This record gives sequence, C-alpha cells and structure tokens, in this order.
Amino acid sequence: MKAAGRLVLVVTALFVFILGLELLKAGAGGVMPILRGLHVDGIVNTFGLGWLMAYCVLSGSPIAAVALTLFGAHSITDVEALGMIAGSRFGAAFVVLLLGAIHYFRSRRATTTVATGVLCLLVTWTIYTPATLIGYLLLSSGTLSGVHFDAPAAFTGALDVVFDPIVGLARAHAHPVALFLGGLLALLSAFHLFDKAIPDIDPGHSRFRQIAYVVYRTEVMFLLGIAVTCVTLSVSVSLGLLVPLSAKGYVKRENIIPYIMGANISTFIDTLFASLLVGEAHAFSVVLAEMLSVALCSLVMLLGFYGSYRDGLEWCLEWVTKSRATFMVFVGAIMLVPILLMVI
Repeated sequence: MKAAGRLVLVVTALFVFILGLELLKAGAGGVMPILRGLHVDGIVNTFGLGWLMAYCVLSGSPIAAVALTLFGAHSITDVEALGMIAGSRFGAAFVVLLLGAIHYFRSRRATTTVATGVLCLLVTWTIYTPATLIGYLLLSSGTLSGVHFDAPAAFTGALDVVFDPIVGLARAHAHPVALFLGGLLALLSAFHLFDKAIPDIDPGHSRFRQIAYVVYRTEVMFLLGIAVTCVTLSVSVSLGLLVPLSAKGYVKRENIIPYIMGANISTFIDTLFASLLVGEAHAFSVVLAEMLSVALCSLVMLLGFYGSYRDGLEWCLEWVTKSRATFMVFVGAIMLVPILLMVI
C-alpha cells in the first residue's frame, strides 16, 4: 500500500475513532440501568467488567475508551474507571494467547507460540496488579487532582461542528443503548483501520532477521516495546508480533519479558488522547495515574529485581504448559475469574 493510501486510512480511522467516542458519550446514560441490573459497583466489579469486555471484543483499547466515556457521563466514578481500564488491559493480553493457539494448530509446531501467549498474560498481570493498587492510592489521595488537561478550545469547537450534526441525527432515531453499541463498533472499526495502515512486517526478511539478533539486550527490548506500541496504538498488535517471531526462533523468552513491559506502558497513548475528548478534565489524571503506576512497577522490576522476576515467571510458565491438564486449568481460571470479580 502506498504512503498516500496509508495516510487516508489513518485519517479515516481517526474520524471513526472520534465518532465512536461521541456516540459512546451520547449513549452512556442508557447503559446505567444495565450496570445497575448487573450490580456493577466499585472498582472490583468494574475491573471484572473491563476484563470480560476485552475478551468479548479481543481488544483492550476500545474498552478503556468506554470506561472514560462512562466516567465523562458521570455513570461511574474515577476509581471505577481506573478499575475498568486496568481490567481491559488484563483481557487484552488474552489475544496473544489466542493468536499463539491458532498459530500452533495451523503449523503443528512446538508449543512455543502458546507459551508466548501465556507469558504475555503473566507479565501483564504481575505488573498491573500492584500498579492498579498504586493508581488507586494516587486517585483516592488526590495526589493528581491538580493535573488537568483539556483539548484546545479550537479543536473541540471544530469537532462539535463536524460531529454534533451526526450524533444529533443518531440520537433522534436510535435508543441510547443502540448509540452506545454503535460507538463501541465504531471504535473497533477505527482500530482495525489503524492496523491496516501499519506496514506488514515479514519476520523472515533478512534485514529484519539482522535486527532481531541485535536487540537481545534487555533495555533495548524494553524501549522497542514502548516504540512499537506507540506506532501501532494497540498492545494487542505489538504483542501479537511476538507470535510469529517466537515461532521462528528470532525472539527468545528472556527477550520477550522486557518487550511486554515496555508495550504495557505506551499502550495508554490512545487512551490519553481519548481522555481529552470525553468532556471531563479529571479523565486525563485517571489514565495518567495508571500509566505512571505501570511505568514505576515495570522499572522497579526491570532495574532492581529482574533476575528473580524472570525466574519466577519462567517457573509459572513451566507449570502452566507442562501438561494439557494444567493448561486447561489455567484457561478455565482466566475465563472464570473476571466473571467472579464482576458479580461479587
């Protein structure tokens, strides 16, 4: 695809992304009776809800945007939005496990790709669990209460001119729940368009193979994870690249861990952008609290305890993949836990 075509896709994706946010805001009020019916209340419940919704759409970023729009509409609190955003990241890592399983069954190779998916889940969970607790403390203590960012007035004014007629027409002819679902569908479409605009990477290309042998250093892989996710705007895409790379032996387990840690930090770039468009100044600080907490936990593990952390992950990975029975127990647990968190 030529550069002009990719630019058109990016612009179209941005338009659909903003339209999706506007539709979500317009329909957020209609979702509240559903949340009350499910008794979703508090950070634990919204954490489980975000986790489960990310499973359903096979992506975390759209669900994080949903959390922000619900917060902007005052349907949930800031800490509940934080929980839903964190849960969406837990669920997003499942995509890599799914891709690994598909790759394994299609190629009939060793379980390397499945192990890559499990490792993505383990790294994400072990970093985000303490990070979400720290983010909760930052929000509840008011540490970031003075950090407010709004989109420029000229920018929001231009958005109103473009999108208000479209959303107004949709609001006049559709139920709020239909608007909300339409907004979610628009977000999924936007990320699909972003993915199509990204050039395909052939892991077997000789030039890429040379790069793969150079970046084995821990700090380089960490920075690479940050950079790739900034470009793709999706942790599912950037982590999904690990599946074919690990299958071909270009990336080893010890190199994957820092890459995942870096990707889990920069995955908030699109969510930060969305926070500027939901009409709530405090939304930015909600995302910032989680992003800073994830960065802090990642750097502490990377610089202070990486050897022990890596060995612990390897032990867990070996246990999960040592037999079909243990793997099925693991899969069953990760499907059941978000449901339990949502209903307790």
